[in-house]
Amino acid sequence: MSAPGAKCAEGASLPSADGDEQLTERLVSGEQVYRGHFLDVRRDVIVQPDGHTASREYIVHPGAVMVVPLLDDGCLLMERQYRYPLGRVILEFPAGKLDPGESVARCAQRELAEETGYTAAEWARACVVHNACAYSTEGIEIWFARGLRPGPRRLDQGELINLCTLTEAELDALAARGELTDVKTLIGLQWLQKWRSGAWTLDWVPLP
Repeated sequence: MSAPGAKCAEGASLPSADGDEQLTERLVSGEQVYRGHFLDVRRDVIVQPDGHTASREYIVHPGAVMVVPLLDDGCLLMERQYRYPLGRVILEFPAGKLDPGESVARCAQRELAEETGYTAAEWARACVVHNACAYSTEGIEIWFARGLRPGPRRLDQGELINLCTLTEAELDALAARGELTDVKTLIGLQWLQKWRSGAWTLDWVPLP
């Protein structure tokens, strides 16, 4: 490990796939241990490259989308929603899981309209994040939306969501104080700041 403040050699720490084979685990057998309305829990037996066997428990997830909605005045459209496992209300960008056979782009448009009532004239894909890679297959696609126009919300039965607007500076201050804890929203904020600074790019396309 380099000493604090030491300069890394150019390219010295770039990740390489050359040694990935010695890290890869192979499936021996697997079973579904629980299937609920939402959760699909699996337990697999795996073998490691050195012959050691172990079990891996994880959740199979269909994937999800999060939308960073940019209002015309530059503010961010956000949600406050009670998350039962944490027992608290969480500040988040609009998000939801993919329906069977649904495209990621269509899911982003649907979730934004259902949860906020807004539609967007332009869309841009930022990235995919694996928010719980140790125990879930879930990948969350992060999208940006602008040219927003309000409309009626279509919340699911029992879905309770309050909408709010924040500036980038206000959201950044919450993150700095440790009050913004939702990982996908933190990554969305990072992308927003990088894009607005010109460091990262977004390829905007009109709504089909």
